[in-house]
Amino acid sequence: QVQLLESGGGLVQAGGSLRLSCVVSGSIFSINAMAWYRQAPGKQRVLVAGEGSGGSAVYADSVKGRFTISRANVGNTMYLQMNSLKPDDTAVYYCNVILKVAAAQPQYDYWGQGTQVTVSS
Repeated sequence: QVQLLESGGGLVQAGGSLRLSCVVSGSIFSINAMAWYRQAPGKQRVLVAGEGSGGSAVYADSVKGRFTISRANVGNTMYLQMNSLKPDDTAVYYCNVILKVAAAQPQYDYWGQGTQVTVSS
């Protein structure tokens, strides 16, 4: 069974930084894509940053130059480094992976439970 465990959220003042982590555990053959999404109160969940197996990253326009998605060299941990945070960044952040549990199996979509990020002005 695949599980995603997020950490690193919290309360920070505008201009501050946070780093979110997401540990992917379980029977994993390959991680084909990873991403971070966020959902603000009353709004839809939206993509913040994503990276495919080729290594190129994409970012929402609102976070370009401030956020960086990365993956640990060893193990299955992904990160979202968030700098120069703004009150508009306040949301629940979710990690998402598309992975295969075996070579002959199709890929599936998995989500973390979410971690709250609150940026005060």
